[in-house]
Amino acid sequence: MNRKKRRASLKRGIISANVSLPDGWDKAFTTDDLMAKARWHQQQRQSETALDICNRILARAPAHVPALNLLGLIYQETGRHKLAVKALERAVASDASNAACHYNLASSYQVLDREDDATIHFQKAIALGMSQKNIEGFIFQNPTITAYINRIDEKWPLPVKADELLGRGDLKSITDDVFLRCALETVLVCTEPLERFLTCMRSALLGFAYSRTVSPSVNTRDVVRLFSAIAQQCFINEYVFAQSDEETRHSSALRDLLLQKSADGAEIAPLLLAAVAAYFPLHSLSAGRALLNRKWPQIVVTLVDRQLREPLAEADDLASIPVLTAVDDSVSFRVMQQYAENPYPRWTINPLAAFADEGEMPAASAGEGKEILIAGCGSGQHALQVAQNFPGARILAADISLPSLAYARRKTREEGVSNIEYVQADILQLETIGRSFDRVEAVGVLHHLAEPELGWRVLLSLLRPKGEMRVGLYSEAARRDIVAVRAFIAERGYGSAAEDIRKCRQEILRDFDNRRWTGVIETSDFYSMSGCRDLLFNVMEHRFTITQIKAFLNEQRLSFQGFEVNPWVLDKFQTHYPGAAALANLDNWQAFEADNPLTFRNMYVFTVRKD
Repeated sequence: MNRKKRRASLKRGIISANVSLPDGWDKAFTTDDLMAKARWHQQQRQSETALDICNRILARAPAHVPALNLLGLIYQETGRHKLAVKALERAVASDASNAACHYNLASSYQVLDREDDATIHFQKAIALGMSQKNIEGFIFQNPTITAYINRIDEKWPLPVKADELLGRGDLKSITDDVFLRCALETVLVCTEPLERFLTCMRSALLGFAYSRTVSPSVNTRDVVRLFSAIAQQCFINEYVFAQSDEETRHSSALRDLLLQKSADGAEIAPLLLAAVAAYFPLHSLSAGRALLNRKWPQIVVTLVDRQLREPLAEADDLASIPVLTAVDDSVSFRVMQQYAENPYPRWTINPLAAFADEGEMPAASAGEGKEILIAGCGSGQHALQVAQNFPGARILAADISLPSLAYARRKTREEGVSNIEYVQADILQLETIGRSFDRVEAVGVLHHLAEPELGWRVLLSLLRPKGEMRVGLYSEAARRDIVAVRAFIAERGYGSAAEDIRKCRQEILRDFDNRRWTGVIETSDFYSMSGCRDLLFNVMEHRFTITQIKAFLNEQRLSFQGFEVNPWVLDKFQTHYPGAAALANLDNWQAFEADNPLTFRNMYVFTVRKD
């Protein structure tokens, strides 16, 4: 290629592979243009050219994170993982909140058998707000897991025997999967194929533990690591996985053996502990505190922390939670019992991480002097999000469930947030506390009251003039499939006990397509016991229409400030109803929802102002 043709190709953004580039050719381009060229050449498998461009970018800006990350990826693709680690460590040092860089760095650490380092950075990647879709996509990248899932699907709904599942000697590629273990220990798995895989794997590993014989080709330590991770996932989902009668017998026998060994002071093998923890929450056992006080090997320390140390700390905290009002309404009492048995949601990821990752952390003075009430704070996730938005405010977070509040207080202490006061109170009694607020948040709570409008009026009476209230209510149109499932549950006579919920879920999974319930099994709440109970078995649920909301706002002389919707919904709405004024027009939104009934699939979430 002569000089004239080379310059023409450079202007078009294309650099031929293995060509000698003239000195200074890159000066005519911006850093963004160079990054685009580097990515293009990497996609074309022209790795050396892409490396050269990345290095030219880094010569300009040594801490340029996209270039460092791409450099690391190129080194990974060409098997140079030590060089990849050097580049990606620099990327993480420059941007510690970049989930992609942490994930890529961990991947190279895993190849280099630096498992502890890989674990640290996989966990950071997940904690920094990696999407559920990405997490599950990375799990499916393991070809052995995909093969297992296909094997299970071929026999579904018949069970897969342990020797069919594990008889081919490929268990090690799963036990060695550090990202899989990190994900299972950290986030709720929310897909049907992965649930089937984990259910079958748990059953197979239980067989190992019960027979106390592990195949010579399988390392017992590897089995313990995987079984411990599955036990953590079961704890997160509150043991929602289906189990056979044989599993129930075998796991109960192992539980009794564990209790006997604890009483005798005998040694307890980590495999036994993990097997029991995969079917029973350890803190619920009579020997829970005795187990916590034992010295455990490092391989199960995380399991002990999650299933013993944390919940027992919450139990100890219950008596110290202030009680602000009585709970004497019959419906409120039933709701309190539900959320005491199943605090919701049992979240694990810090809700502030996503904001930090996006560089949206507000100034420490935001909300300075404001008083905010969170009515129905649940397990604290919502309260921490409000505290992030208004770090200078005083926040009173009230809920009816003491176990939910204990969970919230523990998580809030872990995050080092100090401007939230948690109290037990019934919304219907809050008029008696003698306080008023600049802002009230009531998202996902009013529709569980016997009379939602009455509770809404109580909260409005606490709102100061010009104050704002953020409300979340179920949509009648968006929850039609959930209403249909609830009717099916009533017809079948399922109760809200754990075993009934497990059986009901399996029946739904077997027939969801014929009954057009896909929307239900695609909801993350379907994949945990507390979530499924909240979604399908709630003791009280009301649903609203925009017409009802509009009538209430007019009655109370409230100014509607707008719905919170996804950007693509907003764009679609504005194509039909352009202009800023249209966004506050509830008639427009009612017409839009009539044509798009799943618009408010989660809830109507909106803000009103007290004028």
